Amino acid sequence: MDRRTLLASAASGLALSLAGGRVAMAQAKDKVKVGFVYVGPIGDGGWSFQHNEGRLAVEKEFGDRVETIYQESVPEGSDAERVLTQMALAGCDIIFTTSFGYMDATNNVAAKFPNVKFEHCTGFKREHPNVATYNARFYEGRAVCGTIAGLMTKSNKIGYIGSYPIPEVIQGINSSFIHARKVNPDVSISVVWAYTWFDPAKEADAAKALIEQGVDVILAHTDSTAPLAEAAKTPGVVGFGQASDMANYKPSPRVSSIIDNWAPYYVKRVGMVLDGTWESTDAWEGIGGGEVLIGEITEAVPAEVKAKAMEVHDAIGAGTYHPFTGPLNKQDGSVWLAEGETAADADLLGMNFYVEGISGEIPK
Repeated sequence: MDRRTLLASAASGLALSLAGGRVAMAQAKDKVKVGFVYVGPIGDGGWSFQHNEGRLAVEKEFGDRVETIYQESVPEGSDAERVLTQMALAGCDIIFTTSFGYMDATNNVAAKFPNVKFEHCTGFKREHPNVATYNARFYEGRAVCGTIAGLMTKSNKIGYIGSYPIPEVIQGINSSFIHARKVNPDVSISVVWAYTWFDPAKEADAAKALIEQGVDVILAHTDSTAPLAEAAKTPGVVGFGQASDMANYKPSPRVSSIIDNWAPYYVKRVGMVLDGTWESTDAWEGIGGGEVLIGEITEAVPAEVKAKAMEVHDAIGAGTYHPFTGPLNKQDGSVWLAEGETAADADLLGMNFYVEGISGEIPK
């Protein structure tokens, strides 16, 4: 996870991402073998669990026309390159790599296996015609949850557990705060960096630290249910499911959730390999495209709060509202977006700053 490499490469990577699809040589197939690489265990109850649900949907959709394999808990780095190489040698026709830190490994191995399709989740590099990228506009879901957080907090202190200081996570912090502040001008946000995608002990410690600071609403961009389990120990503290519904913690502390709905994308892309129409593309869908879902808002949330949150949800889904709409300033007070101006995707994909009102620094 090299953030400096990310920022140094953003301009060239973005040009590739926004350049449009590039067709790789493809033929229709009677059967395909599909590989999935997960950064955490499929039992994490969050990110990897939800990607695995997508794998199961592929099996259900295509039956004996597909064979799927997966490897869980693969560290980002050289281990990922080894696993990807093994999957390619094992005859996979397409491999989905489901964590940001697999970006370089995905492109490195793709160069060695030009007849294998590689799809990298949440990255921006597509260095070869057999590499595609896909992502979800998680920040849209954060706008809905931030609205709930701003209206539910009694201490006016909300907390956010960040995994790594990359644009995807910073987008979520900013969106959550912007929308909490819109409905509660007295709200503040505290960020704790866990420096992990999945480590229940570290995630629980981060939640505990926030609660000790007086935070009574916790959002998280890590993969386990540990923040909700920690919140459950303190009456009055609530939080949100992350990546999957985390319904075991309903009706409280889990008052709603952001659900990553990968299944339709996986079914579509594997279908394209089967029918010979696969091409290298960059996909970035959100609430409107059905890739970001908001889980049930429970009875622990007052009706008027739920109604306000659903107004935000419905406007985003209809395309009539963008979560990053000006006037918005950067943390240092400089103008970022003028009145009515919306953020360009390029700005979001390279986001490396907090908006005005958030205290603290983003780690380098």
